[in-house]
Amino acid sequence: MSGKLRLAEGEASRTACARALLRTGVDEETGEVLSQTVLAQRIGWCADLVAGMAAALIGAHWNSVDVEVLAGGVDAGGRRLPSNAWMALRRLGWTATPPRGVRVNDRIVRMAQEQAGRALRSVKWRPM
Repeated sequence: MSGKLRLAEGEASRTACARALLRTGVDEETGEVLSQTVLAQRIGWCADLVAGMAAALIGAHWNSVDVEVLAGGVDAGGRRLPSNAWMALRRLGWTATPPRGVRVNDRIVRMAQEQAGRALRSVKWRPM
């Protein structure tokens, strides 16, 4: 049994966001507790990294053929694409890559793919 709410024809789901307060962080390599200033700088760097990766992915697939494929919801093998945008992009082989010399874990890549996938999916339904 899936935990997802089934939607009726013509209904769409929405994702909500919640604010969170980060008071502290720890450098995994050194065990050093990070100050709020350093933590804010690192979060900002990460957000910029994700935004840049997502922008590159959007730019690579910002065309009517790719948008139609993603919005159509079916992969080349005829299988239904996952509802999570990052999973749908992976199924299609559309990957987000960090800048040269930067190594990131998969969570960062998934965030960029989710952001790009949502933007690309929404293009089909926006008025031109």
